[in-house]
Amino acid sequence: MTLAAAESIAISGASGAGKSQFLRALVDLDPHDGEMWLNGIAASSMDAMHWRRLVHYIPAESGWWAERVSDHLGSQARQALPEVGFSETILSREVRSLSSGERQRLALLRALEGAPQVLLLDEASANIDPENQLQFELLVKKEQQQRQMGVIWVTHDVRLAARVATRRLSFSRGTVDDDPAALLKANV
Repeated sequence: MTLAAAESIAISGASGAGKSQFLRALVDLDPHDGEMWLNGIAASSMDAMHWRRLVHYIPAESGWWAERVSDHLGSQARQALPEVGFSETILSREVRSLSSGERQRLALLRALEGAPQVLLLDEASANIDPENQLQFELLVKKEQQQRQMGVIWVTHDVRLAARVATRRLSFSRGTVDDDPAALLKANV
């Protein structure tokens, strides 16, 4: 599979079809037999942590390691808070007090602050209300165009796939179907 600069691919398929496992392999979190390349450089030729800065993964439930939101965000992410519907008051909140949708919107800011070349979104916006989900998508699209960042969205939402992707892959029973026409089949 090839992901071009600024390309956006939506991956769909039934639960258990391997979508999340695929993303985890791409970011080199799970064992795999394949090889990933970014700008002609093999993932196996660089340190895993460096690879994960270039290819960033946001799971369906983001991880948090410190008590306060402010401990997780640098100045660039703080400046972008309004783009995902927050004011600076969110910085003083405890992470455990946030809803899952709030955590995901902040996880996006945290990920983008690292300036990845590829962003992997594993149902990352599934728990976000519709208005904030659109802000999430717009920020991803904006950063994608500005940075020429490739994006892979795993989603069960055909409308989201139609809005964000230029190409769609469907995972089913151990096979992958590259179906660009599938986006046209969505009722949007």
